[in-house]
Amino acid sequence: MASKPLPIAKAIAYRIERLILDGGMAPEEKIPSERQLASRLNVSRSIIREALHELHGRGVIDTHHGRGSFVSHIVPEPDKESPLIRLFSGHPRTLYDLLEVREQLEGQAAYLAAQRANARDLHRITTAFTVMEAADPLTNAKLDHAFHLAIIEASHNPVLVHVLDSLKSLMLLTVQASVANLSPREDFKRQIDQHHRRIYQSVTRGQANAAQKAARAHVRHVSESMKQIEQQEHSIIRRTFEPGAHL
Repeated sequence: MASKPLPIAKAIAYRIERLILDGGMAPEEKIPSERQLASRLNVSRSIIREALHELHGRGVIDTHHGRGSFVSHIVPEPDKESPLIRLFSGHPRTLYDLLEVREQLEGQAAYLAAQRANARDLHRITTAFTVMEAADPLTNAKLDHAFHLAIIEASHNPVLVHVLDSLKSLMLLTVQASVANLSPREDFKRQIDQHHRRIYQSVTRGQANAAQKAARAHVRHVSESMKQIEQQEHSIIRRTFEPGAHL
């Protein structure tokens, strides 16, 4: 028995979902306007509005009057008072646990970005890299993080993008710890700069294996360097990991 065809608005909602997935759109990224979608999908704007309403109801998109529709945080990020954040903040070893996660997932993201990055992605990555390099190395944690996020988004794997987005604040804490502990030390800072450049060059040149290797080596270097400093000095700067610290 043949399956019953989907109502037109539901079918269009499914096609818009595919556009979001195929485009690898990141959380909070704006989707095309009603007019653009109507033209692209060859249906009326009223059908597009109905489809968007359904996607909003299912939590796939957020719609803001006068601003348009944006990709939702499909994997929610824990809030500042969640048990997960409190657990992570209260246990110093979590810094290294997070770096282990970054090593694997960012390595895969760099591999995929080298294969899949389009012209817009490459522009974003280049801009992020250029701004990061020009910034004060002692206060550039957010710019450092933005460079890595640009590569993650260029992977065009929506599951990977959304999973890492859900850990965004926690991952930023690892970057802040890295900047606070390693950037003031010239030898460590020089190595980090070299790693960033290798990642950038490998991704933008489409060298997937080299990009994965460089991304993993970078995060592993950060982890091993901070462990080395901790062993020698019996402590490292963990101010963002103290209980009650602001994310």
